[in-house]
Amino acid sequence: MRRSSREMSVSGAEKRQLAVASATLGPWRPAAVVGALGGGVSLALHLVHGHFGLGILAGAASVAALLFYAVGGSGAVLGYSGRSSNRDRRIRRWARTHPWQVAAVPAALMFFTDLLIRQVLTSQGLFSTLWTSLWHAAVVTAIVGTVGAVSAARR
Repeated sequence: MRRSSREMSVSGAEKRQLAVASATLGPWRPAAVVGALGGGVSLALHLVHGHFGLGILAGAASVAALLFYAVGGSGAVLGYSGRSSNRDRRIRRWARTHPWQVAAVPAALMFFTDLLIRQVLTSQGLFSTLWTSLWHAAVVTAIVGTVGAVSAARR
């Protein structure tokens, strides 16, 4: 794939800034609704089965966060459109062409959110919490990156 001279002059720091900027343009309100619904269903299923405790709450919060970041990040790489300026359109176009770089942003946020949830609400050890948070972040990366890559291939 041939790249333009303009894209080649973008530094690593600028690419990180573009990835964060493009991730902020995702559909975060709908993602919050999906996350809340998913977390609520997870909590309800555990409660119906008679399981109680902070571990159940941590699991439901983790499911909610995973859905939140997966939906919001996927919307960002798909170029979720609302009212936007010309600058926003350029950032969305960059996000559509760099889905894996954009996927790193919600994945990192998922990692830290899950780490915090599990350290506060459960008695898991640090390494167990790190491992669980890491694979949850990998799931978000896989979802967002794959959605963006498939979308880019179809265009």
